[in-house]
Amino acid sequence: MLNGGKFQKWSLQVLIILTIILIASKVSFLLEPVGIFFTTLFFPILISGFLFFIFNPVVKFFERKLKLKRTLSIILLYIIILTAIIVGIGNVIPIISKQITSFANDIPKYASQIEHFINENSDELQNIISNEYVPFEKVEEKLNEFLNTLPTKITNAFFGVFGFLTSTVVTIITVPVLLFYMFKDGHRLPIAFSKFIPRNYRKEGLETIEDVGDTLSAYINGQVTVACIVGLLAFIGYLIIDVPYPLVMALIVAVTNIIPYVGPILGGAPAVIIALFDSPFQALLVVIVITIAQQIEGNFLSPLILGKSLDIHPATVIILLLVAGNIAGVIGMVLAVPAYAVTKTIVISIARFLEIRRQANNVIPKDT
Repeated sequence: MLNGGKFQKWSLQVLIILTIILIASKVSFLLEPVGIFFTTLFFPILISGFLFFIFNPVVKFFERKLKLKRTLSIILLYIIILTAIIVGIGNVIPIISKQITSFANDIPKYASQIEHFINENSDELQNIISNEYVPFEKVEEKLNEFLNTLPTKITNAFFGVFGFLTSTVVTIITVPVLLFYMFKDGHRLPIAFSKFIPRNYRKEGLETIEDVGDTLSAYINGQVTVACIVGLLAFIGYLIIDVPYPLVMALIVAVTNIIPYVGPILGGAPAVIIALFDSPFQALLVVIVITIAQQIEGNFLSPLILGKSLDIHPATVIILLLVAGNIAGVIGMVLAVPAYAVTKTIVISIARFLEIRRQANNVIPKDT
């Protein structure tokens, strides 16, 4: 039972928290610039951190094997990345551009096939309308509403594209700079963060920070490696069954594979839809290719590359994806598992630390 002093202390803390929440709700307009500031920095910092965990082992390798200073190692890495980008622009990008152009040129053909399908099934569609499953007046009302708001939608879309391009340019400029300083001073961050921890707990806090870094590094590097291999498997499969635009479709699979479990399914959906315009059998072959790639990932690649470093039950992952997807969409689904892994690492480290302290306090000194 709480005594009077503890009750007053907790009551005061709760009252302070509620007061802060109330004040924040009343002066939200003052916090809006802060929100814009953090929103602007979110993606550059996120992308820089992502690239840091991927390429930091390369920088360490240059330092250790080539005996280069850290700054020279970073410059060498940047030269290699820039060379790879130039080679990609000269060789891979034209293929992707050609396939995207081919897809754009084929859109009228796909539209014609859809129109032909509708005409063939017009009796069934007319039956639906006549039975008032979809009232014709409702359809007409929605169509007029869409046409009336079309100019506004076009204007908003224009400003949206302009804002996206501006944000992209800012990201392209800031990410290399942020990444350079992350490479240069990133190894000092754990020690810098540990200074905010009380001296008595600093050693354990530093170990926790290093464990979090190791967890993120293992997850990001593992997921990127698995995604690349799955994308390659999908590309080979698409070439074998002659799916249109195989490289573009395989890249979609590789990118979406960053989302655990459901990634390959989401990434394979566009290829299935494109294949349906050819024949249902072709779509079935695409499903088989995606299923094989997913089984290889789940049973061989992920256990081999990621191993038990995260030790997260599949049911937990599915729940995380569902909740995070509803809260923050695709970004939430991408960040859900690593955020959970980091939180789990911190909680386990704190629990281990508390258990060690408890056992130390329970040791009875021997009589001398």
